[in-house]
Amino acid sequence: MHQAVITGTGVFTPENVITNAELVAAFNAYADRFNAENAEAIASGEIAPKEHSSEEFILKASGIEQRYVMDKEGVLDPARMYPRLRQRSDDEPSIMAEIALDACHKALEMAGRNGEDVDLVICAASNMERPYPAIAIEIQKLLGAGGFAFDMNVACSSATFGIQAAADMVRTGSVRRALVVNPEITSGHLEWRDRDCHFIFGDVATATLIERREDAPHGFLIRSTRCATEFSNNIRNNNGFLRRSRPDGVADRRDMQFMQEGRKVFKEVMPLVAGHILGHLSETGVKPEDLRRLWLHQANKTMNDFLGRKVLGREPEPGEQPNILQDYANTSSAGSIIAFAKYSDDFTPGDLGVICSFGAGYSVGSIVVERI
Repeated sequence: MHQAVITGTGVFTPENVITNAELVAAFNAYADRFNAENAEAIASGEIAPKEHSSEEFILKASGIEQRYVMDKEGVLDPARMYPRLRQRSDDEPSIMAEIALDACHKALEMAGRNGEDVDLVICAASNMERPYPAIAIEIQKLLGAGGFAFDMNVACSSATFGIQAAADMVRTGSVRRALVVNPEITSGHLEWRDRDCHFIFGDVATATLIERREDAPHGFLIRSTRCATEFSNNIRNNNGFLRRSRPDGVADRRDMQFMQEGRKVFKEVMPLVAGHILGHLSETGVKPEDLRRLWLHQANKTMNDFLGRKVLGREPEPGEQPNILQDYANTSSAGSIIAFAKYSDDFTPGDLGVICSFGAGYSVGSIVVERI
C-alpha cells in the first residue's frame, strides 16, 4: 500500500465581481417590476408581493459581501436574472472544461508536474454541463493526461468525496497521480429572483493534485478520509433529463433551480457534521487540540462558527477556521478547497488540519491531512 499526498492546488477565479450593493439594486428593481405587473393579483391576495432585499439582510444571513461570476450582465438584468453564457459548438472546449483546465494547470505548476504525468482525472461538481461525454474525459484530453477519467456529483461534498476516491486509488496502486477538479458554475442553478437565496452562490473552479508519497517529498499527507450520506429533501434541485416527459413539460418551475429549507438544514446538518468530524478524529487518533486549522465548507459564516466551536470545544482563534465566503460566497464543493489553497502555506512538518465539506444529500466528507 502507498501513501497519498496532496502536492498541488489551483484556483480559477472569474473576472466579474457582483457586490451585495449591485445585487440588491438589481433584485429590488426586479421586485418592483414584478409587483407592478401583478398589481391586481397582489391586491386580491392571489399572490404575495415581492419584498425588497438589503445589504444588511444578506450580510447578517450569510456573511457574504460579494461573489465572482462567469457573467455579470445577465444576472443583474432585472428582466432576466440569470447568466448569459455563449452557446459553444461541440468542437470547442466546454465552459466547465475551460475553467477546470485553468485550475488544473495551477495545481500542476505548484507540484512541478505536467498534464501527461496524470493518469486519473475526476471532475467532481454539484452540476454538470451535460450528461455525456463526461466533462472529466474532456479535461483529460485537453491536459494530455493518460489513464482514465470520470465525473462525480455529491453536490457540495463532491470535492472531498472525489479526493477520497482518488486517494484510495493512489493508495492501492491503481493510479500514480490524480487530479480532482471542481468547476462550479453555481450561478447557473441559483434562482436569482428568490429573496431568500439570491445572494448565496458564486462561480469558481478548484483542482487538487494527489500523488504517491515516494514521488512527492513535500506536500500534505492524507492521513485519513471519511465520507457519509443521509437522505434528505431539504436541499434539492428537480431539474433533469426526464423533465420533458412529465405532464408539465419544460415549464419554468421553481423547483428546477436550487431550493433549500434553510432552518431545517441548519438544525439537522450541524450536529451531523460536528459528530462526523469528531468521530473521524477519534478513529484517526487525533485530538481536536492537535489540529492547527479547519478548512470548512464555505456556505454560511454562522455554520462555520458553530462547527469551529463544536469541534475545538472553544471559540476558534484567528486563523484556525478561515473563511473565504465573504469574497467568494458559497461555491459549493470548491469552498473548502479554496480555503485550503489560500490558508495552508504557513504549515510546517507535523502540523495537522481537517478539510471538510457538507451539503445536499445530506452528504459530509472530511480529510485529515499532515504537512510533510
